[in-house]
Amino acid sequence: MTKRANILFLMTDQQRHDALGCVNRVMRTPTLDALAARGVRFSQAVCNVPMCVPSRYSMMTGLYGFQLGVKHNTQMIVRDADLPVPVLAQRLADAGYQTAGVGKTHWYIGSRIMPGVPVAGSRRGFEVRAIQYVREPNNNEVGSLYMGEDEPDSLARVAAQAQKAGPGGESVIGYIGETSDIPPERHREGWLTRQALRFLDRERDPGRPFFLYLSLDDPHVGLHVPPGFEDLYDLGDFPDSPPPDPIPGGHVHGHRLEQIWPQMTPEQRRRSRLRYAALCSYVDDCFGQVIEKLREVGELDNTFILFASDHGDMLGDRGRVSKYCLYEGSVRVPLIMAGPGVNRAGVVDDRPVELVDVVPTVLQAAGQDVPEALPGFSLLSDIRREGSCAEMHGRGYEEYQRAPAVMFRTAEWKLILYLPGRLGDSWPPVGQGSGELYSLTDDPLELHNRYGDPAHAAVRERMTAQALLHVMGALGRYPYAPARTRVRVTGPETKPDRSLWDAPDT
Repeated sequence: MTKRANILFLMTDQQRHDALGCVNRVMRTPTLDALAARGVRFSQAVCNVPMCVPSRYSMMTGLYGFQLGVKHNTQMIVRDADLPVPVLAQRLADAGYQTAGVGKTHWYIGSRIMPGVPVAGSRRGFEVRAIQYVREPNNNEVGSLYMGEDEPDSLARVAAQAQKAGPGGESVIGYIGETSDIPPERHREGWLTRQALRFLDRERDPGRPFFLYLSLDDPHVGLHVPPGFEDLYDLGDFPDSPPPDPIPGGHVHGHRLEQIWPQMTPEQRRRSRLRYAALCSYVDDCFGQVIEKLREVGELDNTFILFASDHGDMLGDRGRVSKYCLYEGSVRVPLIMAGPGVNRAGVVDDRPVELVDVVPTVLQAAGQDVPEALPGFSLLSDIRREGSCAEMHGRGYEEYQRAPAVMFRTAEWKLILYLPGRLGDSWPPVGQGSGELYSLTDDPLELHNRYGDPAHAAVRERMTAQALLHVMGALGRYPYAPARTRVRVTGPETKPDRSLWDAPDT
């Protein structure tokens, strides 16, 4: 009997698509570069909702936000019974895998965002679970190990540093960052790495294949860099990127994150990019320890490895920082796979791929069937879609849901269609809709909107149709409930009033 492949899913938070040494010569990411050299790197990968919570829900269910109902950071599915489909860990647990979840999943949201919503959360398919925060009423995964209980002193020191940058680290102070006085192994990422190593060393069941999900918080702001990692870089390799002249309004014009980069000095902006790069090197080092442990325990050759990030960071592009927009720095992500089933080495795959492709890919790598209702496809297949899709329904943390913005992207062009206001305001205000169109070949920073340019009307109309059909195709797959029509059937071979409500699915 052929031994089933183990699965190692490596995850970062807010890592840009070009924050890899194999893409950008300035970066120092030897572990991920080596992974790409023995596998496949997807150069055109995008997330499906460019903010933390909905992106991770989408990635771990294999559904778009508009199918799932989690569309921005103040939405979550509290009860397992309300999940529309099984999440990835549960699918693999049901298939006989030993499942370990180490780090951020963002199933549940902290009390600052969702006050008064107590959650006795399940581990959602993870048999072993370790979390880098403190247990609280609405972030409480029963039976899990929390850093706040295992190493309370280390967590308190890390939290004190993070508090300087404010909520989410999305502030001038958060982007200026600092050199931490806490050693690498005592940062949250160091603690999470030790939990992953402990699982591989002592908690792994040799009688079952394993699924290990290791999700680190860095390089998310605030940029608190452990000692030594800034020394890998030269400030001269990071030129200043001053804010451009005001850009005409778009789908997120006027966001507070447009005010952070202009408030920083040229030296602070350069140092910010250096520290961001240093944190990418730090998480790369953590991943290297785990991959080396796989080698030590004799499981590397039988482990399918997937690496991705939940979204990017504008990091000064268009004068913006963070995510919450459908521009390149925010929506594009690194994505690499290697190991059993990957029969190519050192290949750069330019297909339009998305994070909804993660679930189908991992299921195929694990020898499982891929449900037809999922809108993504396995990256181990030869399927090629025409372009990639992403969506926006808010600016991050808001009490209401904004009207949607939808992106359809190819390597050459990007179309963004959007509506103004709240979702429920005079719905549907279709006549007020607008758009953005960028030539990614000639205008990679997306500074010149061609949406109203008659010379590009054919491109705009073609991509509008592609975006519409892409969304329709996804909705045609899920939610799917076979129609059961109550009919009156008469005739010599049937009884009157036969009911077809309970007809079997076909």
